[in-house]
Amino acid sequence: MKKSIKQSTRLSSLAVEFDREKDGRWIAEIPKLPGVMAYGATKREAQQRVYAIALRTIADSVEQGSFFTPVSRMFGYGVARS
Repeated sequence: MKKSIKQSTRLSSLAVEFDREKDGRWIAEIPKLPGVMAYGATKREAQQRVYAIALRTIADSVEQGSFFTPVSRMFGYGVARS
């Protein structure tokens, strides 16, 4: 069961939501990226893990030819078009 402690932070334009489980673990989730969530013993650990998963998910999408809009904002430049 989850305790209802919700906080959020941002990875560029991707909001990260945090919840704390009753057993003390933190869970971080990026709602704009379905399935991107991670647990950690601390809030910082959950945040680091969810960022890593988000970056892998975005990289996979780019490799598959699906450009996720915030990618260009993350790097501060536009994606080249062919």
